[in-house]
Amino acid sequence: FRILQHFHTTAEDYTIIFTSGCTAALKLVAEAFPWIPEGTKQPSSRFCYLTDSHTSVVGMRGITASMNVLSVPIKPKEILLSEKNRLPAEEQNCTTPHLFSYPAQSNFSGTKYPLSWIQDIKSGKLCPIKIPGKWFVLLDAASYVSSSPLDLGVHQADFIPISFYKIFGFPTGLGALLVNNRIAPLLRKTYFGGGTAAAYLAGEDFYFPRKSIAERFEDGTVSFLDIIALKHGFEVLEKLTGGMEKIKQHTFTLAHYTYTVLSTLKYANGASVVRIYSDTDFSNPDVQGPIINFNVLDENGEVIGFSQVDKMASLYNIHVRTGCFCNTGACQMHLGISNEDIQRNLQAGHVCGDDIDLVDGRPTGSVRISFGYMSSFEDAQSFLKFIIATRLSKSDTEIPFQSSSTKLMTESVPDDHPSFNSADKLSPIPHISDTELGNNLSATKTTVNWQPPEAEVESIRSAVSETAVPTYRRGGKPITVTNIYLYPIKSCSAFEVTEWPVGNQGLLYDRNWMVVNQNGVCMTQKQEPRLCLVNPSIDLKQKIMVIQAEGMEPISVSLEENPGKEAVICESKVCSHRVKTYDCGERIAGWFSMFLGRPCRLIRQSSDMKKKSHQKNIKGLASAANISLSLVNEAQYLLINVASILQLKEHISARLEKPLEIEELIRRFRANIVISAPESFEEEEWAEISIGALRFQVVGPCSRCQIICIDQQSGERNKEFLQSLSAARGRKTNFGIYLMNQPLCSSLPDILSVGSQVLPVLKENTEIQPPTSSEEKCSG
Repeated sequence: FRILQHFHTTAEDYTIIFTSGCTAALKLVAEAFPWIPEGTKQPSSRFCYLTDSHTSVVGMRGITASMNVLSVPIKPKEILLSEKNRLPAEEQNCTTPHLFSYPAQSNFSGTKYPLSWIQDIKSGKLCPIKIPGKWFVLLDAASYVSSSPLDLGVHQADFIPISFYKIFGFPTGLGALLVNNRIAPLLRKTYFGGGTAAAYLAGEDFYFPRKSIAERFEDGTVSFLDIIALKHGFEVLEKLTGGMEKIKQHTFTLAHYTYTVLSTLKYANGASVVRIYSDTDFSNPDVQGPIINFNVLDENGEVIGFSQVDKMASLYNIHVRTGCFCNTGACQMHLGISNEDIQRNLQAGHVCGDDIDLVDGRPTGSVRISFGYMSSFEDAQSFLKFIIATRLSKSDTEIPFQSSSTKLMTESVPDDHPSFNSADKLSPIPHISDTELGNNLSATKTTVNWQPPEAEVESIRSAVSETAVPTYRRGGKPITVTNIYLYPIKSCSAFEVTEWPVGNQGLLYDRNWMVVNQNGVCMTQKQEPRLCLVNPSIDLKQKIMVIQAEGMEPISVSLEENPGKEAVICESKVCSHRVKTYDCGERIAGWFSMFLGRPCRLIRQSSDMKKKSHQKNIKGLASAANISLSLVNEAQYLLINVASILQLKEHISARLEKPLEIEELIRRFRANIVISAPESFEEEEWAEISIGALRFQVVGPCSRCQIICIDQQSGERNKEFLQSLSAARGRKTNFGIYLMNQPLCSSLPDILSVGSQVLPVLKENTEIQPPTSSEEKCSG
């Protein structure tokens, strides 16, 4: 009763069928509507939907197709011209049922479509297509009712799917379908679940449904505890706000203010800061909802990818939605994306929900902000301050850094640069000296300055590319490895070495352990910055990992993997990858819990399950369909270039207005391999490299997240670093490249050493393809 009252109607006119959500309500309509298929003596039914519709509406055509019913997409402009489709009087007596679906409010742009369409279509004044029959209307009200009143006493749609959490934030697993009682008896049902039958026989084909429409269609046990909570939700909403009309005015005022300021923001050259996708000028709350959809532009009018905007917004504690928002039709219409573009983007690796925001320089989606009843004027101001701070800052007068192929100023790395001739500079406590490390290595130790003999170089070069003639870097100073780091515990401090064994997952013991919270979820520096103050080191001779932190007694963990019978083997997730792990015990769990001040545990990847549980299919890797990974996010290795660091250092120092140590920057970027190449960002032009006897393929660029904002020695955050990187790189936050190892059949041991020469092979196409995972690509 309270739900019907909220929509200004009664049980005489509408029935409420509880579902698991709005999507389930739409699926129910598609299955139960009295369609007349093609091929019968009667005229067949049509399912028409506005192209500016949610995926869940468009997806109904899958069910109608299985019933041999045709679906027809209708563009918003076409419905306005549909009066031309009116049938002559003699054809208006046909009773074939057709269904037209449209959103009361676009979830993409906030455009409110006329509720008057309901009666106009049902009366025949508007006809989506010219065909005899009787039209019924499905009004997708999920977005609309979150901030606007809906009067079903006036606008009597036949089906209204709603989602309660969009109204007052709870519960998330409960929706409803409001069905007009005049069509309810026509609905057909094939499956019958618990509670829906008045009587049936198990041994014969006999079933008699319950009389109540709601009971007939609510299969199984409904979420009755959540249903009880709805009454309190509506009451609290009314007490806090005074009703939906006031919510409508409040949220629209915030959207109008934000739209007005956003649309007037200009760069020094007069170019707009944002491009807003809207069908209205935000002057009337009856035609525009509290949604603003846009893309951020640079000074030249080029779109800055939505994933970069999202990362920046997170630094300001602002949550934005990005992509196409499950509304491909509106996304295509507003962004000018053709059907061929969608298919071409899919072939290029872009799928719904990933962070590939630009393909060939064109956006694949946009950014959306929405205002609700709890939003405030301060929220709107915070968002605008974020846009102004990140776009209208000192960077307006600075030239973005680009790769070396553009011949911008480059800075070579000094041969005698102090931080790269001393392995002690970045070493965490405890420190294993070069001598101790040499004694600990179980494999044959290669000299630090070892260079491969010419015969070995030629064999490496001949094996690097099997499908094309490789293009080698010509001239210039030789490229060498200057620093090697491993991170035994994911998101904890680096352990620096001068040479280290290479395993089948990368550097031996790199990210073999990780810290999880009491729910078993991986903890990173994003949630717990103090993880960077935990200093693990590996003693290969004693076969232990020593863990230290200020104010704590050192603790050791055996490198021998012997979980024992009592150890619990569990499944964890690293980004989207599933991994098998086991718990390292109460003693080490207590140590981490005490240091971090919250319950947590240390877990280790199980070697028995490594190959099965955490693999990544890397396109183009020779002789390997799957590459095994440790607890890394994206690839086995991350490489950065000192020349690129030096160029970025000057840019960030200027923005911070204080000197910046290069060692600090290297720590922030958490690479495994640091190289000294003559030109900045030339590493982005490489397809493959070899280091000594090891051969690597470049997987793609590393798109940075907010972890680079954390000082790895103090745990303090400074959002200026990610902002500076974005400004320096121009519309992206890429820094460093991901590598996968392709071991060669060589007599030389698999050891990675400081001082080894790096031999790169250039890409045929210098354009860098983005990583394929949908998660943020940061080094944990």
